[in-house]
Amino acid sequence: MDPKPSDPPGAVTTGPAAWPDVEKLFGVRGEPASCWCRWFVLNGQEWKATPPTARKELLKTRFDDDAPAPGVLAFRAGAPVGWCAVEPRHCYPRIERSRLLRAAHAHMQDPAQVQAEEAGVWSVSCFVVAPGHRRSGVAAALLHAAVGHAFSNGAAVLEGYPVDPAQRPKAGPGDLYHGTVSLFRAAGFETVPTAVTGRAVMRLERARAAAHSAQQGKP
Repeated sequence: MDPKPSDPPGAVTTGPAAWPDVEKLFGVRGEPASCWCRWFVLNGQEWKATPPTARKELLKTRFDDDAPAPGVLAFRAGAPVGWCAVEPRHCYPRIERSRLLRAAHAHMQDPAQVQAEEAGVWSVSCFVVAPGHRRSGVAAALLHAAVGHAFSNGAAVLEGYPVDPAQRPKAGPGDLYHGTVSLFRAAGFETVPTAVTGRAVMRLERARAAAHSAQQGKP
């Protein structure tokens, strides 16, 4: 995505992901180039049996069908500097089977409503921000773009599963790819109580997303 002439130098722009940019951002080394954002798609045995090259192909196929892009990208000066995976939650079997989500459902007041919402729930599962661009607003821009992407493609509710560094001060990159509670709270998400220390389920409904964007003066 090329920057607009009106964008100041260093400005972050966002948009639905395209495969060539994702491939460039993930590169050939490090955790993104090993995982290819397939951790939540594969169960334990499938993960062990699927090498990184095959995981890459699995992600690439998500760009080859008519479904919405499986994520959004952030750019600086036209170069991809961040990725946020966001898809319908049923695309992530590992999330749907997780202890964290079960704990959240147990605390929800209306189990019937939870079941009725299932088909309309989307998930923010992963953030990747390039070295040199972290702590510079990229993750916040990605989450804002993910919210727009999900709701413009039919989501009724958007969920995230962030880490709370206040309760897990030793959380490292292996945990923080989920995002942080403060990041999601600033975007208007509300916390669902769970019994899992240091991890949260946070939800944003369509009406609340619209009201929050209006309050923040964002389109």
